[in-house]
Amino acid sequence: MLNWNDVIKYANHGAPAPEKRVEKSEEEWRELLDAETFRITRQHGTEAPHSGALCKAHDPGKYTCVCCDTILFDSNIKFESGTGWPSFTQPYKENAVAYKKDVSYGMVRVEILCNTCDSHLGHVFPDGPAPSGLRYCVNSASIRLLKEEENNG
Repeated sequence: MLNWNDVIKYANHGAPAPEKRVEKSEEEWRELLDAETFRITRQHGTEAPHSGALCKAHDPGKYTCVCCDTILFDSNIKFESGTGWPSFTQPYKENAVAYKKDVSYGMVRVEILCNTCDSHLGHVFPDGPAPSGLRYCVNSASIRLLKEEENNG
C-alpha cells in the first residue's frame, strides 16, 4: 500500500515504469477527445467541483484513463471526500499513476497523471482515510467507469 512518503519519493524520482506507453501528438489527441476532455487531460485543466458525472458514481467496476484505457483505480477504494471530485485511496497498481511536483497557483501540490499516456488526472493529498491516508482527487472528465458487468461480460 502506497503512503505519502512513497508519493513524495515518486514525485521527486519518478514512478515505477508503466507496462506500456501511449504517445500521440497534440493534434492526434485533439481529434480523439472533445474540447473539455482535451482541456483537462492534455492541458492540465480542472473541472468545476461537483460538476463531474462520476462524483456520485458508486457502481462496482474499474476506472480507466479516458485517453488510453489503462486501469487507474478500482471502485472498491473510491470514497466520498466532500471535495466535489471523485476520490480514491490508492491507484489500481503502483505503476498506474505518475506523480509530478506542481507549484502552480502559489501552492505546492503533487499532480497525478496516467503513467501510460501522461494524461492529467488531478492531484493527490495526504488527508485521506486510513490506512493509506491518501486522497487521489480526480477529474471525472479524465476517467471512465468500466462497470463490473461490462468488464465480466
